[in-house]
Amino acid sequence: MMKTDEDFMGLALTEASKGRYHTWTNPMVGAVVVKDNQVLATGYHHRYGDVHAERDAISKLTPEQLFNSTLYVTLEPCNHTGKQPPCSDLIIASKIKRVVISEIDPHSLVTGKGIKKLKAHNISVTTGVLAQEAKKLNQHYVYFYEHNLPYVTLKQALSLDHKCSYPNKRIQITGNAASQRVHQERADYQAIMVGSSTALIDNPTLLTSIKQDHPPIRLVIDRRGRLLNQQLTLFSDNRAPTWIFTQNPELAKTSYPPHVKVFLLDQGTLTEVLQILAQNKVQSVYVEGGPALMKSFVEEKLAQELITYFSPTFLGSNALDGFEITENLKLIQPNYQVLDKDIRISGRIDYV
Repeated sequence: MMKTDEDFMGLALTEASKGRYHTWTNPMVGAVVVKDNQVLATGYHHRYGDVHAERDAISKLTPEQLFNSTLYVTLEPCNHTGKQPPCSDLIIASKIKRVVISEIDPHSLVTGKGIKKLKAHNISVTTGVLAQEAKKLNQHYVYFYEHNLPYVTLKQALSLDHKCSYPNKRIQITGNAASQRVHQERADYQAIMVGSSTALIDNPTLLTSIKQDHPPIRLVIDRRGRLLNQQLTLFSDNRAPTWIFTQNPELAKTSYPPHVKVFLLDQGTLTEVLQILAQNKVQSVYVEGGPALMKSFVEEKLAQELITYFSPTFLGSNALDGFEITENLKLIQPNYQVLDKDIRISGRIDYV
């Protein structure tokens, strides 16, 4: 049975997803080489700094196999030298006849340039096959290069009476299944953010159980400098980079271990924080802070996604409320999932 471009690109997307948790600031990319309606080789970008998906697939074949073949790749081949040489040159040298691309790369170094070079060498190029699926796979990467700001997801855990915790006391509302899912979510982001209250009350590690070459950067928003002279695990464990954002000059002058960096803010806004993160190539942020921090992100319309874990418990009137939504917003195509006794609801935020 003859297979379609969508069939082969679906396989390429499956290959791309194998790089999850390991490509860091690089996108997940998959490639498939096809000839006479038969798959000859597959490849993907295994980890940051390694060979690109196209080279991974092409390297498995002989020149005879590659001649007049079709390459399916989920993202536009690069035409510049970075940590790896240009994939466009390799495709041309391999005498591949046709290249099918799912998504044009939003990175300005790449956008359109790889396609232009392939066409200049009489290679047939088709674009847009399963483009939405490819964009979703690398939505943080795409958003970052389209908007020059990190993709921000807010995560909260709530009881059925819309409570999030008790004053000055660390508690875990949800069960183990939800906790494991949160660790997976953390690993999908390049940074994890909390406010100073969460840092002081919970003394968290903000780590993930997923093994990674580049663990998420731990971010703390501490405008007033409440963390000054505090003995926190974040400062001493040296297990992941830790960045503090403050308007307190004394905190900015404090000497910390090499894994801790302090940024002195001028205006003290979340927009300023995100701009600093963008300048440092941080593409995505997973916000686990308290209700005040969550509310600020929503009010400033800086969050793209909301994840809520509901626990079938009631914490009572002495507990703290979850963040109050005063804006008119809704979730686009919300996803619902049962995790043991808890319910996870997620979706893109539509600021109506």
